[in-house]
Amino acid sequence: MKVPQRLKQSREFGIFLILLAVCIIVTVAAPSFFSIENLFDILKGNVVLAIMAIGMLPVILTGGIDVSVGSMVAAITIIVGNFLMKGSDNILLAFVVGCLSGAFLGLINGLLIAKLKIPPIVATLGMMSIISGISLYYTNGNWITGLPKNFIDFGRTTLGSFYQQGDEMIGLPVQLVFLVFVAVLSWFILRHTLVGRGIYAIGGNRVSAERVGYSVDNITVFLYAYEGFVVGLAGAVHTSIMRQVDPNAFNGFEMQVISAVVLGGASTLGGYGSVIGTLIGVALFAVINNGLILMHIPTFWQKIVVGIVLIASISFDVTQKKYWESHNTKVDIEEA
Repeated sequence: MKVPQRLKQSREFGIFLILLAVCIIVTVAAPSFFSIENLFDILKGNVVLAIMAIGMLPVILTGGIDVSVGSMVAAITIIVGNFLMKGSDNILLAFVVGCLSGAFLGLINGLLIAKLKIPPIVATLGMMSIISGISLYYTNGNWITGLPKNFIDFGRTTLGSFYQQGDEMIGLPVQLVFLVFVAVLSWFILRHTLVGRGIYAIGGNRVSAERVGYSVDNITVFLYAYEGFVVGLAGAVHTSIMRQVDPNAFNGFEMQVISAVVLGGASTLGGYGSVIGTLIGVALFAVINNGLILMHIPTFWQKIVVGIVLIASISFDVTQKKYWESHNTKVDIEEA
């Protein structure tokens, strides 16, 4: 089958080829990588990362960043866990509470950045410290266990049965439904709404976006609140997977989220990126980590390899943008 020229020239296609190459290398080095059991483990183990990466994408598209997502998702798991233990064992309400709590925290980030004009890295770094401190104070670092049985059973639910492991039939995790929901919703917002076009416009040139009529402040508030909503959903999903709450489970997780988005081809300078690319980036991140584990390579090498790939991706992005700027004439129209 012939690949369309436009597809071949896209960043996503190049990253997809890299993903295939890495899969082949890992399979040769560790044949167990391509087993159904391992592939299902990779899927379930990275569904939360994928959801959060898609939520981070709109922020990166505007040239912003959010380093508070790790502390936010940890706080959401605490909120959801406590709601299930002390409020209601209703599964739907638990997810709603998680989403609304995340949207509220994201809204604070958006207001700090859009209305008070605090740089994104400073605002979200401050929020990260505040949220982490409150979470540590509230839990004292203790786990939350003994969640309601119906919620635990929900977390174990699968979509179909593909193979048997002991007495248990294994299938696609139900949490995959939430990933598909977030992916489709985010794709629709970015590609088929005025807000989505505004997000790309802000990333391309903030001043130009303002001149053509986009409300940059309102869009900024929306995208951080939306990211919080997605992070809240990810927190509830993580709780359903683990069936308990560890307040320290997400220390440093924000770097994995940002790395996955960048590996998926999103420009750290804003203006370019896609949901499909982000999912491919998450897959590449997951395959690299899983492959290194299967090859019994020490954990510190995993971080080194991912760090090298991340720096290389950003360097390529910056170099490409400088090349584009040097080969294009800028025409600035003064305001009347």
